Amino acid sequence: MKRSDLFTGLILEMGEILSVKRRSGGAILSLKSKEVAAAAKQGASISVNGVCLTLINTNNNILSFDLSEETLRSTNLGSLKTGDAVNLEPSLSFDSKIGGHFLTGHVDAAGKIHSKVNIGDMVKVEIEAPVNVINFLVEKGSVAVDGISLTVVDILKNSFTVMIIPHTAKLTTIGFKGHGDTVNIEVDILGKYVARFLNREGNRDSRFMKTLMEEGYN
Repeated sequence: MKRSDLFTGLILEMGEILSVKRRSGGAILSLKSKEVAAAAKQGASISVNGVCLTLINTNNNILSFDLSEETLRSTNLGSLKTGDAVNLEPSLSFDSKIGGHFLTGHVDAAGKIHSKVNIGDMVKVEIEAPVNVINFLVEKGSVAVDGISLTVVDILKNSFTVMIIPHTAKLTTIGFKGHGDTVNIEVDILGKYVARFLNREGNRDSRFMKTLMEEGYN
């Protein structure tokens, strides 16, 4: 992971993993891409399953990235194998259309899919997550799952749910992932800043706290 450009959580395409070659201090990840590769240049920032990576080489629609041991350990990139699909999004440029919500590509934690339930044409997905993620979530707020901008539906004790529309299911990895599969989670950056503000001594203004609690920040 790197310090960071911004993303929107609107996936441009799925790429195909060609190799993850381990080496001292990390690995080199190579994948096949069409749309992202067409405009990518060496040094560009690209979100791969929600992880901001720096492009070290591009050739004939093949993109290569360095992965640190920390990235391998704390995200699902470490478990990728040849043939796996990953969600891809290039970083925002000055002329980019804005949608979804702002993401940094810094994964907060890895979660696991607990269940998927069909509700009409939609799919309700429950994702198990650690408490440091759950505490930042807000019902109807935003969360990124494998780099996909989604809306939180329910917040449970050790998990949360999101609804997947057919378009998202078709064009991203969330459509075919199932029970037990690992996903990268990045909480809304707004929630992080609110929590940091509230944790500073002297910022416990009662009216401000009441407003935040009414909006779901508790």
